[in-house]
Amino acid sequence: QVQLVESGGGLVQPGGSLRLSCAASGNIFSIYAMAWYRQASGKQRELVATITGGGSTKYADSVKGRFTISRDNAEPTMYLQMMSLKPEDTAVYYCNLESRPTPYSDYDVHWGQGTQVTVSS
Repeated sequence: QVQLVESGGGLVQPGGSLRLSCAASGNIFSIYAMAWYRQASGKQRELVATITGGGSTKYADSVKGRFTISRDNAEPTMYLQMMSLKPEDTAVYYCNLESRPTPYSDYDVHWGQGTQVTVSS
């Protein structure tokens, strides 16, 4: 069993900042990658940013230069620092983890429950 708990969402004015956290716990032997997704009302879920087990990062074009993904491998916990927020960043943000419980297992995908981010004046 793997649990992902997100926190840090809320209401912020345009141009403001928020920091999301995703704490992973449970039966995790190794992590292939972690990621943040978001889903705005009436739209499909989209990938925001990823970070691999080796620390490589990728970002959606819409958030490049404004969002920063990072990890604390000791926890493990993942973060998303969001700056210069825009109304179009409003969405439910989901934590995603690809991990395996043993060195002989396949990687499984796990999701958090989501945290609401609202950017509005």
